[in-house]
Amino acid sequence: MRMMNIQSKMSLNPIMAEVFRENTLESWHRGAAAVVDSHGQTIVAFGDVERIIFPRSAIKMFQAIPLLESGAAEHFSLTARELALACASHNGEPGHVLAIQNWLSSLGLSADDLENGPSRPYSTKAFQELLEAGEKSNRAHHNCSGKHAGMLTMARYLGLDVRGYTHREHGVQQVWMEVMSDFAGLDVTTMDCGKDGCGAPAITMPLITLARACARYADQSQLSKGRAQAVQKIIESMRKHPWMIAGTGRCCTGVIDLTKGRVLVKTGAEAVYCGFIPDMKLGLALKIDDGSTRASQVVLGQLLLKVGAISDDEYQALANYFHPAVLNSNKDKTGYIVPSGIWDE
Repeated sequence: MRMMNIQSKMSLNPIMAEVFRENTLESWHRGAAAVVDSHGQTIVAFGDVERIIFPRSAIKMFQAIPLLESGAAEHFSLTARELALACASHNGEPGHVLAIQNWLSSLGLSADDLENGPSRPYSTKAFQELLEAGEKSNRAHHNCSGKHAGMLTMARYLGLDVRGYTHREHGVQQVWMEVMSDFAGLDVTTMDCGKDGCGAPAITMPLITLARACARYADQSQLSKGRAQAVQKIIESMRKHPWMIAGTGRCCTGVIDLTKGRVLVKTGAEAVYCGFIPDMKLGLALKIDDGSTRASQVVLGQLLLKVGAISDDEYQALANYFHPAVLNSNKDKTGYIVPSGIWDE
């Protein structure tokens, strides 16, 4: 019965993106999205924004806060590059992997201490280069290895066992959940919790709650002095190193780079996005029902355009993500993905 209720609610979500082959509609994607200001007021909302979701990797910017608040970042002399990596879902390109390995080495650790599994790089080019060199991917190639390096840094600083740091009960996990609870305005430890693709805990919360948390992140005036300073350092790190956040050909990197960090966005698995617009004191969150990233990027572009976070020219410059072509195996354009009609209403 519960599954049927969830499916019924999802079917009420609006179609947010449409996929055409030539001029015929072939597929479509439903979802929900919200933009909220730092006072908690909803600016834009589509669909069932009260639905419980897994934010997944979209909340890495929150999970990185304890590195700064605790003093761990200062103690281990973490640079802006490493703070950006702590927030990243990176491609596993050589620059990402080398930075992770050097970071771990400074802790007296190695990629073998990461509890995310070994993974082929997201980047096809990076994977091909590994194959040509006769090398295998390792745990540092995993897109979440920066987050995990941050967690190992916390474990070292707090004097906790580095083994088992991904267990929900481990002190490293508890400390970021406390931070997330404060931003969300609810105790996330009381919510359903699963295991993420990287092995760390995967919490849940309503989509609108996530958007409100992002808005609080965007407006540091509502935070304590220490927390505001931590958030600002993370934002500055992402602005300085957008490539570290994702990598070549990725939407998060493209948006942050083009807007020079005026707009910060972070994707999560299964078509989740968080957005932070500090100058406008706005936060956003979206989730596509079927988990399609191709749709989440189209919806992200529309949300940013609708609230004036990006210009028409910036939208066009990011068209590969926000209004992408559909290509076949010969790289011929066979169709396109566009925003649905709800954005014109």
